[in-house]
Amino acid sequence: MSSAGTTTPPPRPHLDWRLRFAVLSLIWGFSFLLIKVGTDGYAPFQVTLGRLVFGTAVLAAAMAVRRERLPRGTRTWAHLAVAAFLLNALPFSLFAYSELTIPSTLAGICNATSPLWGMALSLVALSEDRPTRLRVAGLGIGFLGVLTVLGAWQGFAGLDAKGTAMALLASLSYPIGWIYVRRTLAGSTHSNLSLTGAQLLLATLQLAVVTPLFTSLPTRFAPGPLLAIAALGALGTGLAVLVQYGLVAEVGPTTAQMVTYFIPVIATAAGVALLGESLTWSTPVGALIVLAGAALTQARPRPRRQTPTEAATAPRERVPS
Repeated sequence: MSSAGTTTPPPRPHLDWRLRFAVLSLIWGFSFLLIKVGTDGYAPFQVTLGRLVFGTAVLAAAMAVRRERLPRGTRTWAHLAVAAFLLNALPFSLFAYSELTIPSTLAGICNATSPLWGMALSLVALSEDRPTRLRVAGLGIGFLGVLTVLGAWQGFAGLDAKGTAMALLASLSYPIGWIYVRRTLAGSTHSNLSLTGAQLLLATLQLAVVTPLFTSLPTRFAPGPLLAIAALGALGTGLAVLVQYGLVAEVGPTTAQMVTYFIPVIATAAGVALLGESLTWSTPVGALIVLAGAALTQARPRPRRQTPTEAATAPRERVPS
């Protein structure tokens, strides 16, 4: 057939962004259940290493399909190594260790504090991200919700302080990592897929070095926990990243990041329904307060409308003749 008579094929249909948003919420919400199941058969570092291996494999396959190459440059790889530690190796390991002693529901709610930590850090680290009264109020409300979840008025009775601290530290690690990436890799000419593939590869190598030092080979390979780790990596780390990129490209980062507010709801429902974890009134109530505060911290001030006098006196662009 000659090219003159051909027509451009219609674009391939894809799932509506709302469905992909729901899928991403479910994947990340169930991740905390999968971590809990994985740690029933394997050490936390082994769970994290397996998660990264399966996640990296998914991104490697996506890069091969799209013919993407790994980034070049020693400086880029050095920054990616730090990002891999802060965004993958450290938080993944902390969440795995935390769920040895705290329920997956609490870990999922602790994860929802990331926007609060991000807001607090941005006041110091990002000069262009100016605070507003609404966002500062959201910060206070969010941490009030954290205290409610933890039962502060009861003196944190029955709460494993070490496990909870690990989960909160993992949530803090994410905004620290994103601020670092924003400062060091924002102007990179490499694609997001290429950078993230390299980042996960480096995180896998980091865990491959650490895991043998602190764990020993399991005497038996429990199939259930192993399947949970595979799903956690392939879906919760690999596929989720690809879905997230698609959402950001289609509806923008503000709408895409709203998935954060659904994760603790799904994590709580999954933990209670499938793992039989207990739930007191303070957990869902505190979670709602946390989410309300987190939503307020993401609010952006609307541009002020000009008055008729300001509009009339404002300088106007000259139109070339």
